[in-house]
Amino acid sequence: MTQTATPTRAPVNAADVRWLTPAQQTHWRAYRDGTALLMDVLARELDEDTALSLAEYEVLVRLSEAPGRTLRMSELAGELAHSRSRLTHTIRRMEEAGLVQRNPCALDARGVNCTMTDLGLQRIVEAAPSHVNAVRTHLIDVLTDDQLRALGTAMGIVAHALRES
Repeated sequence: MTQTATPTRAPVNAADVRWLTPAQQTHWRAYRDGTALLMDVLARELDEDTALSLAEYEVLVRLSEAPGRTLRMSELAGELAHSRSRLTHTIRRMEEAGLVQRNPCALDARGVNCTMTDLGLQRIVEAAPSHVNAVRTHLIDVLTDDQLRALGTAMGIVAHALRES
């Protein structure tokens, strides 16, 4: 059986590309490299200090902020900007570790809720100080308040545009 990929976007002709200016290229590369290095160090330090992955930590954060420490899986995927399949794998590992539970949604039989367990709450309470310190050390304290505000505003716009597309 032959499987063909369905293109999601039309091919782009090189003659039609609006190439980056030298300044745009410099800023793009700085963003790309800074983001990759930041996420790598945050992931490594979180794993070393807490044995949680960044994805697991973010799931616990979102659940800890939700009423009843519960969110629908689809809502959780949207908030975390993860694919549903990636989130499902993360939640499966977390469920096996006793950090979360999945249950059918009472309001919609097709929906599935994810609820943080008491153990999950304990883990996020223990992990948060180390992670917040790492975020502060590697990002917050490196930037001025104006730079941090500009970064947050810019990335909020990018996230919104991507979610809308």
